[in-house]
Amino acid sequence: MVLRLLFVLLIALNIAVGAWLLLGQNEAHRSFANDPGVPKLKLLSELPPPATTVAHAASSTPSAATSASSPAVAASNALTPASPNANALSYTCMALGPFATQEDLRIVRNELGAQTLRMRARQEQITESRGWWVYLPPSPSHAAALAQARQLGARNIQDYFVVGSGDNQNTVSLGLFKDPANARKRRDDIVAAGFPAQMSERTETVPEYWLDLIPLDSKHFDWRSRIHDPGIGSHSTGCF
Repeated sequence: MVLRLLFVLLIALNIAVGAWLLLGQNEAHRSFANDPGVPKLKLLSELPPPATTVAHAASSTPSAATSASSPAVAASNALTPASPNANALSYTCMALGPFATQEDLRIVRNELGAQTLRMRARQEQITESRGWWVYLPPSPSHAAALAQARQLGARNIQDYFVVGSGDNQNTVSLGLFKDPANARKRRDDIVAAGFPAQMSERTETVPEYWLDLIPLDSKHFDWRSRIHDPGIGSHSTGCF
């Protein structure tokens, strides 16, 4: 009986050990399927979407929003008025003058300097009339010129003199007139008295001064408010 009981106990112990080995090792194997530090295997369906896909989706969303809002932005830009300063200023090159002296030009230059972008002074030579001269042509000698003068006196013709030197030596001058009409009348009276009187314009080359400038704002450049000389004018000129 004792041996039978020991045999039964031994069999029960073997069954218990076998059950523990079978059930206990599977549980431990299930708990530690991978070595420590090694990531677990997952199914493809369990993986998160790739980062590039997420980034593309994120970037495509603002693009779509931007695309959708583009007509509104364009309309907004179309309705936005231009800057008030755009094309508000206009530039024109002009010349002021003529000035009789360099000092006159300097004064105006200082007066208008703050209203101009650039300025330059220039000088021109012009031929200016000094009046109309009535005279008798030069005689062959000074004695012959004096004889002509005495003949004029004998005809009660006054206001004459004999030129004794220079380019018009031995010429009898009968007067210098600013008005050509008065000069013609004097010449005609002398011719009527029997003398070969002539008439010519006396000219002289003189300098005149101009101020070329570029106003900061040509549309609102009122130089007349600062320069009151009626002899000064303006005209457009080439830019410099």
